[in-house]
Amino acid sequence: MTLKLAKLPNRTPVKISVTFTPDIHDALTDYATLYEKSYGAKEKIEDIIPYIVSAYLATDNGFKRARKELKASNDYNIHSPIESISKRSK
Repeated sequence: MTLKLAKLPNRTPVKISVTFTPDIHDALTDYATLYEKSYGAKEKIEDIIPYIVSAYLATDNGFKRARKELKASNDYNIHSPIESISKRSK
């Protein structure tokens, strides 16, 4: 049977611990404050960070081109490099 909807991708969250410099922490705190003022919803920094990273990666054209070339190459494995790194750190 062929369904219009393809099999859903893996949606299991991956936890990664990151240490930020004080200036980046201050900027993220300010971002959360501005987010609250803009949308009227208070969000914790750790809940906003994944969306900031996602937006950054989505707009990095050099990364998108290089990733497309990586996926097209013969040495690309099933998991993305980011997934492989995060799994090793567990």
